[in-house]
Order: sequence, then structure tokens, then C-alpha cells
Amino acid sequence: MTVSTSRKTFDPYAIIRARDLIKLLARSVPFEQAVRILQDDMACDIIKIGSLVRNRERFVKRRQRLIGPKGSTLKALELLTSCYVMVQGNTVSALGPYNGLKEVRKVVLDTMKNVHPIYNIKTLMIKRELSKDPELRMQSWERFLPNFKHKNLSKRKEPKKKTVKREYTPFPPPQPESQMDKELATGEFFLRESQKRRKKLEEIKVKQAEALTKKQEERNKAFIPPKEKPAVKTKRAPTETKIDIEAIKDKVKKAKNKKLGAPPVNRAAETASASVKKKTKRS
Repeated sequence: MTVSTSRKTFDPYAIIRARDLIKLLARSVPFEQAVRILQDDMACDIIKIGSLVRNRERFVKRRQRLIGPKGSTLKALELLTSCYVMVQGNTVSALGPYNGLKEVRKVVLDTMKNVHPIYNIKTLMIKRELSKDPELRMQSWERFLPNFKHKNLSKRKEPKKKTVKREYTPFPPPQPESQMDKELATGEFFLRESQKRRKKLEEIKVKQAEALTKKQEERNKAFIPPKEKPAVKTKRAPTETKIDIEAIKDKVKKAKNKKLGAPPVNRAAETASASVKKKTKRS
């Protein structure tokens, strides 16, 4: 496909715009949006993202992150930059004003570098609100913009046993002693073969005796009774109580009188009559 001017062409830059129009149409941009490139205040940018990430699975995940769930992230980016953005294959096509295209390119490249687009969208929203205030136009906006620190979550697991490196010395390590040197140091080298055998047998017998004593101790542990806790005697409350027999008799008499319907008894009269009877008996 070729682009050429005609005799009716009055704008020499129209041939460049026509070339961009063909590029956008080749990247599956709708014709209604691609025709806007012929306007004076419009420009286009085709960002190649295929070579930014080597791993294919990682590339697909980051590209999907740029689009967002149901295209919500891409829609928010379009509203903030007033650009039309189209993600297709290994390229991102953007169409809009120059300042908006700068922001779109920055967001796309950061997303491919594993920076979530929501951080850049947040900064764009803050900038949009700050631009409305005429007093802050000549001031620095760094104090208002958020600073997001990159956190590497995949830390390398440290080994359980850490080996401490020795200090470097130019001298070689000391030569280990041979078996002959050890025998010469202990004096076994000068012994006869029969004496060496006897010594080895004695050492074996000592080891066997130690092993037998250990086994015997382990067997005897089963026959040792466990320590019992001392029995604590519980103090019982005293159950013996003095019974007032006279009070019980009075209660029984009152109950009988109530049942029979007799008049109430005068205690003073009873005591007087009892004392008179005692005097007559004595006399």
C-alpha cells in the first residue's frame, strides 16, 4: 500500500498523516477513531511491547493487567489522558493529543516493567485536580504526589546451617598424621603382633562391659516404682449438734393442742400448780 499526493493537496504534512492512518488501521483501530489522525491537534503513537518481557506467560499477565477487569483500567487511562488506546497483540496503539500520548507511553512501559498501572492512574488523578488550582501552577507538585516504594516479595530462602568462611591464609593446611605416626606417638609401633591383638581384645571387652551396664540400667528402670504424691486428708465439718429436747417437746404439745381444738394453755398457771403439788407431797 502506497501513499502519494495529488494536485489538490494543499497541506504537505497530509502524506505523513495518511501514513499514520494506514498504520492505525493495520493495528485493528476502528475507522471512526483512526480518521481523527487527520486533525491538526491529533497524533498517534504505536508502542511495541513484545520485546520488553521474555517470558510469554508473564507478558500475557502484564498485558491483561494493563487492560484491567472488563477494560476498566484502560477506560480510566483514556479518560485521564483524553486519548484512544487499543491493545492488540504485541503493540499498543494510542491516538490523542501530544501530552496525553506521553502519559500513555509512560504507563504502558511501567506496566511492562512490573509496576501496576493503578499507581500511575492515581498520580494522574492528583495532577488533574492540582491543575485546576491557579495558585499551584508555578509551584512544585512533588509534595502532593505519592511515592510508591518497590517491594521485592520473593526473598531468597536462607539455609538452616550457615557455613562460616575461614580467613584466607597463603600457607597450606598442616599435613594430617598417618597411622604409623600415631602408633609411634603412643608406642604401639614397637609392640609385637600378639601384644597388639591382646590390647585390641581388652578394648573390645571394656566396650562390651559398658554396653551391658547401660542395658541393665535401662531394664531396671521399668522396675523402679514411680513417686506417689502425698495423700491430703480433707477435714470434715463437725456433724454433732446439741439437740434441745425441751424445745422439741413444747413443739409437739402445741401441735397436739391445735389438732384437738383445745384452748391455749397458760404457762404461768401450769408452773404455779406444779409447785403447789410438790409442796403437798413433801408435807
